[in-house]
Amino acid sequence: MPTILLTPTCADAGQRLDVYVAGATPDLSRSQVKRLIDKNRIRVAGQPAGASTKVLAGAAISVVLPEPADPALQAEPFVVLLLYCDDHIVVVDKPHGLVVHPGAGQSAHTLANQLVDRFPEIAAVGDSDRPGIVHRLDKDTSGVLVVARTPAAHAWLVAQFAARAVEKSYLALVEGAPTVARGLIDAPVGRHPTRRTSMGVVRDGKPATTHFTILETLGRYTLLNVAPDTGRTHQIRVHLAAAGLPVAGDTQYGRSARVIGLQRMFLHAFTLGFLHPATRELVQFRAPLAGDLVQALRYCGSAWVENRQVDPGIERP
Repeated sequence: MPTILLTPTCADAGQRLDVYVAGATPDLSRSQVKRLIDKNRIRVAGQPAGASTKVLAGAAISVVLPEPADPALQAEPFVVLLLYCDDHIVVVDKPHGLVVHPGAGQSAHTLANQLVDRFPEIAAVGDSDRPGIVHRLDKDTSGVLVVARTPAAHAWLVAQFAARAVEKSYLALVEGAPTVARGLIDAPVGRHPTRRTSMGVVRDGKPATTHFTILETLGRYTLLNVAPDTGRTHQIRVHLAAAGLPVAGDTQYGRSARVIGLQRMFLHAFTLGFLHPATRELVQFRAPLAGDLVQALRYCGSAWVENRQVDPGIERP
């Protein structure tokens, strides 16, 4: 893989690592630099470092770039459920099993490929490998996701997510039952020390907080409304597992076998609320539960009905 070697001078000393690298490599945006840091592709004196690490004069920095991607994202038929669209945003119900954008080991068959088919202008919005994308859902997490159609909308939405001003709620069926009706999990999340493809609650991880409220107690399972304040990788799954409440069907952080007949984990991005990039008014969207998740709830004896209202601004304890 191509590697860039940088040597900071005395004039550079004291800068944040992400700021210095973005300034020293004009072909990389700040967001691209951050992703490289998160993947340990940027090292200082041979050691991994965080985005806020202060640059030292003479401390060599190596930037390992990913292999060049195809110059244009290949359009693929748009088949996801479109919940809403206007001249500024697109809101979809991402199905489970669909990756949001190309990444390591997958260059096609993603939501981004479908988006550029239905909305060609999105190809010029944001990063070329993730056009229009402002947030993500795990491959096996279904639910509501917003995409920007213009650079201005992209910048507006990215800023809202960064400021944690977006209202998000998830439905999670978990094994076990919390000891309180609603609560807060506050624990840092980072790369697992031994399972490098997994995340975990680790001492030197990034701050992460997740609120939850019990919706239904269903024997050995509990249906929760979950609202993360932060957006760490696998945050909800890691936090719930650490609290002894693994998401049903999550074979990575929960049980080793599927349960209640599900072929996936029961985690669904149910509602999403944000200030519209054009009107600056609060808009809220909801993605209905897919049939297999409804069936799993029925199996557990749930009284769930689709028009049931769940407050997207989940009550905080």
